[in-house]
Amino acid sequence: MNIDFSLFLVLASAITGAIWLAYAIYLKITGRVTDEQHPEPILVEYAKSFFPVIFIVLLLRSFLVEPFRIPSNSMMPTLLTGDFILVNKYTYGVRLPVLNDKVVEMGEPKRGDIVVFRFPKDPSVNYIKRLIGVPGDRIGYYNKQLTVNGQPVKQTPISEYRGVGKGKEMTGAVLLSEDLPEVTHDILIRDGQPTVQGEFTVPPGQYFVMGDNRDNSNDSRYWGTVPEGNLVGRAFFIWMNWDWDAGGVGFGRLGTILH
Repeated sequence: MNIDFSLFLVLASAITGAIWLAYAIYLKITGRVTDEQHPEPILVEYAKSFFPVIFIVLLLRSFLVEPFRIPSNSMMPTLLTGDFILVNKYTYGVRLPVLNDKVVEMGEPKRGDIVVFRFPKDPSVNYIKRLIGVPGDRIGYYNKQLTVNGQPVKQTPISEYRGVGKGKEMTGAVLLSEDLPEVTHDILIRDGQPTVQGEFTVPPGQYFVMGDNRDNSNDSRYWGTVPEGNLVGRAFFIWMNWDWDAGGVGFGRLGTILH
């Protein structure tokens, strides 16, 4: 079962705030005061204690940053299973929690951004991929070569990849550097493994996304583009890594800036 944490925070803030406010109004109308002989009801004490904390978390999570945990290998080698990341929630505009309506315009998504979005086929699930195509782009993918608007994106082989922990399955893949116009980043290719091919035109208000682990990613090549309204934010920082298969905490990944 997927829990809508934003909805939970909104409801919890509303309920605790309403209880606190209702009791304050009651005291005002009746002229009563709270003291040792007339203490606050326990429900009101809890509401006063929890409301500020819940409300601050709601504001931070809705408008500033939100933490996520990487559950799969689709963004290797940039992101590993067990990475805990922070996502900038306002970089593409300020949205209302739960409703997801944009109320303040900010920056526009750019090629190369690592984006978190609500999966178009099931908006209750969050995905993370790299943004490859903006509205109007023609994205081609043939023989594991990416093209943007008819221009091949330069790929430079680096070495054979050696995976660790839950990423060991990718040992032996080819590690390459890929030069998008906006950013240079690493990708993985598995020689001999079949992959989807074709050319895709990105519609207005939509974005084309792919995983950096090109032969192990469920992305726009398979199910289409991401509507602008589904964007959650841009991933920018790894603050923790935990992978039991790799021995627990991955101290070398802490504090990594994502690009």
